[in-house]
Amino acid sequence: MQENLSNKFSKLKIKWACSEGGAVKVRAHVFVSGRVQGVFFRSETRHEARLRGVKGWVRNLPDGRVEAVFEGEEEAVKALIDFCRRGPPGAKVTKVEVRWEDYTGEFHDFEIKF
Repeated sequence: MQENLSNKFSKLKIKWACSEGGAVKVRAHVFVSGRVQGVFFRSETRHEARLRGVKGWVRNLPDGRVEAVFEGEEEAVKALIDFCRRGPPGAKVTKVEVRWEDYTGEFHDFEIKF
């Protein structure tokens, strides 16, 4: 029975991890559609991420969307996703797709990818 439960849990994708301080750490892969390029969306997202201590990256996609990966404390990541739903002045967000993924801790900062 114990081995069977262990096998089931090992097959689950865990979307979060706990830091040493006990705060839940998460990873979100985000795609933002609408008028989101040419309106400082990437630079404002980087600014908001750094204010919240969120790590990861943001970039423009050839199809006109913005793609980003956010890692950090759950509440900070959720707040950054909320920012993406609004965007900076001049943006008109029509859709935000969020894919929750395994937290990796691979990032040391938040950057704009080109």
